[in-house]
Amino acid sequence: MTFTGTQTYLLGEGEVVVIDPGPALDAHLHAILGALSPSERIMKILVTHSHLDHSPLARALAEITGAPILAAGPSDWGRRPIMAQLAAAGQIGGGEGVDDDFAPDARIAEGDVIEGPWGTISVLETPGHMANHLSFAWNDALFSGDLVMGWSTSLVSPPDGDMTAFLASVTRLHARSDRIYYPGHGAPIVTPQARAAELLAHRRGREAQILAALAETGAAKTADLARAIYVDLAPALLPAAERNVLAHLLDLYERDTVTLPGPARADAIFSLR
Repeated sequence: MTFTGTQTYLLGEGEVVVIDPGPALDAHLHAILGALSPSERIMKILVTHSHLDHSPLARALAEITGAPILAAGPSDWGRRPIMAQLAAAGQIGGGEGVDDDFAPDARIAEGDVIEGPWGTISVLETPGHMANHLSFAWNDALFSGDLVMGWSTSLVSPPDGDMTAFLASVTRLHARSDRIYYPGHGAPIVTPQARAAELLAHRRGREAQILAALAETGAAKTADLARAIYVDLAPALLPAAERNVLAHLLDLYERDTVTLPGPARADAIFSLR
């Protein structure tokens, strides 16, 4: 699910910022340090979100370089009340790939700027793929983490993922004028507004499929809906598809479009209202 691996970005010369140090792999650490010239020094470590393919190497890199780790917060930070309630109830599942040990040295938030010889990096709060997800704007580029990627859509798995927040964040990016996106996985996105529009259309299409399936069956569980909709998906990816469907159903539930007989659970039966 990480395609060719995690993209780690180094910004500036001399004094350098690292974005998303990546997984806890020695080879990845050596690659980051090896990309520096003998006179260069890492000054800041920025983390878009705390999944195991993005954040665990931050602590080792900080210990070696002395650079502080900057992020929105730990892995349970920033959930909307409904997602916090679902997490507390413990019946919604999720938690795939979460870096439970992640703790930044300092928290950064919407509107903050990280200034230095590298220029100005502006912080955008872009929850959805994960509640503590940030994006970083630098010059005319945007580092979009796992919110917008070119090779694939993002996994949105409640309670860490939140479809309502995801759609709002992508809509926000679509309205910006960034020239290029540098995502957490895959190649740079050279037509970013078009890609954001494509993702929004994809999600609207998926929602329509879910509503059509519910109209046909009357009521269904998430797993049944996923099997009916993702007919060409490799079996190994079906669990992730189920989580995406659940995220859509919870968004529809909040909008009073679907209902369920009891508390929200991973195996709840949803029906049209």
